[in-house]
Amino acid sequence: MTQLPWLALSIERGSKTPIFEQICTAIRTQVVSGDLTAGTKMPPTRAFATELGVSRSTVVTAYEQLVAEGYLSSLRGSGYTVCVLGEVELSRTAPYDGVTSEPVDIRAPVPFETGMPDMRLFPYRQWAKAVARICRTNPQAMLVGGDAFGNFELRKSIAAHLSEWRGIDASAHQIMVTAGSMDALEICMRSVASTGDVIGVEDPGYPPLHHFAQAQGLVPHYLKIDDDGATLPSSTPLPDLVVLTPSHQYPLGGAMTPNRRLEFINWANAHGAWITEDDYDSEFRYAGRPIPALAGFDQLSRTIYVGSFSKIFSNALRLGYVVVPEALIDRFQDTVKRFGQKASYMPQQALAEFMSSGEFYRHLRRVRRSYGDRRKLLLDRLEREFSQFGFFKDHQAGMQIVFHLNPGFRDEDIASLARQRGLIIRPLSSMFARDGGANGLMLGFCAYTEDELIPAIDVLKDCFEELAAGRSQGGH
Repeated sequence: MTQLPWLALSIERGSKTPIFEQICTAIRTQVVSGDLTAGTKMPPTRAFATELGVSRSTVVTAYEQLVAEGYLSSLRGSGYTVCVLGEVELSRTAPYDGVTSEPVDIRAPVPFETGMPDMRLFPYRQWAKAVARICRTNPQAMLVGGDAFGNFELRKSIAAHLSEWRGIDASAHQIMVTAGSMDALEICMRSVASTGDVIGVEDPGYPPLHHFAQAQGLVPHYLKIDDDGATLPSSTPLPDLVVLTPSHQYPLGGAMTPNRRLEFINWANAHGAWITEDDYDSEFRYAGRPIPALAGFDQLSRTIYVGSFSKIFSNALRLGYVVVPEALIDRFQDTVKRFGQKASYMPQQALAEFMSSGEFYRHLRRVRRSYGDRRKLLLDRLEREFSQFGFFKDHQAGMQIVFHLNPGFRDEDIASLARQRGLIIRPLSSMFARDGGANGLMLGFCAYTEDELIPAIDVLKDCFEELAAGRSQGGH
């Protein structure tokens, strides 16, 4: 095994190309050209980061991306080495046919947009291999779904995933593939509630859910959030359906206590009501074991479980799923017959292949590690430099942090000024259907490398200081 002293690599700080991608491109080029031969040991991440003048996590992100693409291999305690050339899929020159094609540029998202996965970490080559295998062995599965609930192989993979990760014991025939989590929630409402019915929704909560419920003629009953989670319905008449985010409340971030979960289950049993559990980002927990799903606790007696691949895998894929209690399967089938199946059949068999091969879980582990590093950077800076402006609660989960503002600051003012400086920040007050007196900022961190987060945090701090100075000069 050869030892590589240093790579001849320079970083263009002003380039629109992210630094980690510049590192990836340079290493790919040297592997393909033969300058980096099989078995070459890459520089240690910490030393390489120091040499380049970048953060260590940037180098780790680049190395992990190259591992995902097959250019590097990694063994615990042994660092990273170049794969043998045969393991790397080299591009082949095709005959010129008069049509040119430019590579798709992956847009770097704008801090601090929430709910955005980092698509630059997506394992494109592994996904392409899964698609290619299906095209060779079972091409009809790309266009023919078979069942109204979706591709059966994918439903079996989802059932296995939920059993292992969320403690939910469900069979494949209970699982319905949907076009994302919002489509899943719409199907739940259409299947369980009728025009004029009351529906319990969290406040603060997910605004599109509130809007759809009202558009369907449902009457929202807003469930306040306290330290134990969503409060039980108290309206008259009582709702036939409540929609909850018990494992990680959206947007505040807390987890519902076991006692409150039991209270909701008892309430649903007593009143013949249904609970829809929206578990949209449960995989992103950064300390301890995942919190068991309410549907597992309830054994799918009165709980409909909704999940999504958008936050783990790709927003563009638009695939989610519903785990339907046995008693409701006929109703959900009728809903699909009436309104049609929106989920595309095209990627479903390939996603089943991707999950069964283990690539899905390797990707999940990689992004969770990267997101955890980015989250730590953001929390450290907020704690050290922003305490005079507000505070946060560390729930050790999710894709965004809520920074609660001290008196004297308005979240809409901060968000507006930040937008002028090139940031995207959602004010917490916009998430309330009623005036909840909330005042805070929702700060997404997953889609941005540390080298992108650091200047964005500096800009946010400047916004606070500018508004604070304006208040001082105004005599407030």
